[in-house]
Amino acid sequence: MAIDAAPLAVPSNGKPAEPTPAPVLSDPAPQPSTVQTTIKEPTPRTSLNEAYPKQSISADTMGTADPPFSPSSTTPVLEKEELDFAGNVDVNDDIPSEKDLTKVGDLLILDAKGQSRPFKDLYQGAGVAPRQLIIFIRHFFCGNCQEYLRTLSSSITPESLLALPTPAFITVIGCGKPELIPMYAEATNCPFQIYADPTRKLYDYLHMTRTFDLGSKPGYIHSNLLITSVQSIIQGLKTGNKALKGGDFKQVGGEFLFENGQCVRVHRMRNTRDHLEVEQVRVLLGLDGVKPPLRKRWSHSIKHMKEGRTRSSSWGRVRSKSRGAKEQEVGKTPEDAQDPGKLVGRPTI
Repeated sequence: MAIDAAPLAVPSNGKPAEPTPAPVLSDPAPQPSTVQTTIKEPTPRTSLNEAYPKQSISADTMGTADPPFSPSSTTPVLEKEELDFAGNVDVNDDIPSEKDLTKVGDLLILDAKGQSRPFKDLYQGAGVAPRQLIIFIRHFFCGNCQEYLRTLSSSITPESLLALPTPAFITVIGCGKPELIPMYAEATNCPFQIYADPTRKLYDYLHMTRTFDLGSKPGYIHSNLLITSVQSIIQGLKTGNKALKGGDFKQVGGEFLFENGQCVRVHRMRNTRDHLEVEQVRVLLGLDGVKPPLRKRWSHSIKHMKEGRTRSSSWGRVRSKSRGAKEQEVGKTPEDAQDPGKLVGRPTI
């Protein structure tokens, strides 16, 4: 079998060209054994919220798995790069879900004597009014909340609420220790029941937030901000070792309205002075057609007068008294003047 081979190229000198040797691959120089680590570039984030979820962290809760304060991490707070006084916190007024209400129903609140009761007893317990407004305040030394309760208490009384066609009532809950409740009730002249939630679990599970923002001045504030702040500091110092038991200074509250055991209206505070206005509370409770009593703005500042000390009369009052005495003398008959047993203004014996 013949195989045709391609003719070899012959150079011009007549000698056949030598075949070109194949290149020889030499072994590479031995390299020291090293562990190679592959570093992946982080996936770029479009916003801070996507990279890091918001968490509710306070100085009391850092480093604990089950903190005594703010046990949940769902409470909205201001971002770190935002200033505390930059603006209102972005929270909503959504009604809590059935899951949240079931979770908070069995949480305990404390009265002034330290005795506990479930939270749900305030709106589902036996003998409670069908309409219940629960007001969550800030710490027990907050002058803004104290001013709010003074204004509220001067406009709404327990008797007026219970006399409504749909009886209603108000309950106040703070985030401090229960031993400060008597001081708070006296400072605010609040006739409604006050409880304490020092764990702040109710605040957290009901999605109330934390901020130092002041917001705009509401209608229920009648005092100067500086005066209110100084009074709060003095009030805390007077309590001695209880000054640090008032509650979280950054915690804000809100108002929750229950009817027949169901939550029907919610208002969460967006700053430290964002309680519902008293006029709005009156409408919610059915007092919109009843004229509120006139509040004396200086009433909470008057100190009780010492026993035995008489008030000084004005010149007009002294003059009117003297004029009345003269008229009585003129109106006396000769018989009255002769009979010392007859005294003006008193029945004869």
